[in-house]
Amino acid sequence: MERRYNFWSFYLILVCLGLAAYSLYSNFTHAWLIAPPNYMLLIMSLLAFYLGVFGFKDKRNWRTKTRSWITIILSSLLSIGLFLGVSLTLLLSLLGASEHVKTVNSPDDNYTIDFYRYDAGAAGSFGVRGELNGPLWFKKRIYYQDSIDQVEVDWKNNSTVSINKHILNLKEGDSYGY
Repeated sequence: MERRYNFWSFYLILVCLGLAAYSLYSNFTHAWLIAPPNYMLLIMSLLAFYLGVFGFKDKRNWRTKTRSWITIILSSLLSIGLFLGVSLTLLLSLLGASEHVKTVNSPDDNYTIDFYRYDAGAAGSFGVRGELNGPLWFKKRIYYQDSIDQVEVDWKNNSTVSINKHILNLKEGDSYGY
């Protein structure tokens, strides 16, 4: 049984590390965010840590011992990083740094865009951002504009939308403000 703990914990932390890295990358490049929310990644990394501790009982050879140590170290570091990220996100949401403004759907209901008002306070600017919803938890930031409070949305057709007089063709993957 310890063999399975060792094996699954190692591969679970590799998958979790890959998803966390892609989540960070997609936030910087404004690509589709396909990774689960950070709190789910935190739960996965804690599970990998738990399984990794039980995997220490597998002492067949040096590879299994090394795999257990790598799992424990990576899952500890990733859990700490994700915990800080989730805590910071929770703190900022409690302080009102981001507020949901409205949700709009395309005429054929194929596209849904959520708009949020953000305010960085004295540390930065304020404005509006729009996120295109995909299947499951997938999201993509398509609109970002500083120094505005309101958002006006007008659908030109099923895949073209005007947001504050900026035309975006969602079928082509257009975005504004990045």
